[in-house]
Amino acid sequence: MKEIKHIVISGNIGVGKTTLSKKISKKFDWELQLEEVDDNPYLDDFYKSMRDWSFHLQIFFLNSRFNQIQKISESKKIVIQDRSIYEDYEVFTKTLYDSGVLKRREFDNYKRLYNTILKYISEPDLLIYLRNTDIDKIISNIEKRSRNFEKAIDKKYLQKLNLYYENWIGNHPKEKVLTIDLSVNDFMEDPEFLKKIYSMIEKKINELT
Repeated sequence: MKEIKHIVISGNIGVGKTTLSKKISKKFDWELQLEEVDDNPYLDDFYKSMRDWSFHLQIFFLNSRFNQIQKISESKKIVIQDRSIYEDYEVFTKTLYDSGVLKRREFDNYKRLYNTILKYISEPDLLIYLRNTDIDKIISNIEKRSRNFEKAIDKKYLQKLNLYYENWIGNHPKEKVLTIDLSVNDFMEDPEFLKKIYSMIEKKINELT
């Protein structure tokens, strides 16, 4: 029987990852590894000038995520991680590069380091993908949390991220993905939908083990 150890919750900015991961960790008594946002020294500068700070930001997240994975491997509990190291590259870094924000030499440098790190880590046992095709709803969620640096987030950037997420998830092993669509349903407003999410997670884990 396979033991589940590492679960990742993935999705666009403002989709509800942090909020839901906190609820899931409490519900199942899982350890939680949150994305470094409040103590991130580059986010504010990044949203003011993506071209100048995108490489610095992505390297920061790459290092942070690698450190988290090391802690996860040492933990005795099941761990749910807010975002994966894979989407850092497959979604965010590729979007920035393909949009002309990240320079070729920066992208190549990042990719070399990323590929080196991959040799020393294992893929998560389960990826919970939060899908939301309603960009206006995502923007509303971002506005509600009132982070000053996020006021400059461009709608087109969020739309591109959604496209890259769909492409990445589409190429991920289907048996290791649980997709939860939040385009219409809202787990914050609908307790029954939240219960349904818990049931979906339990069912998926039973299938994997």
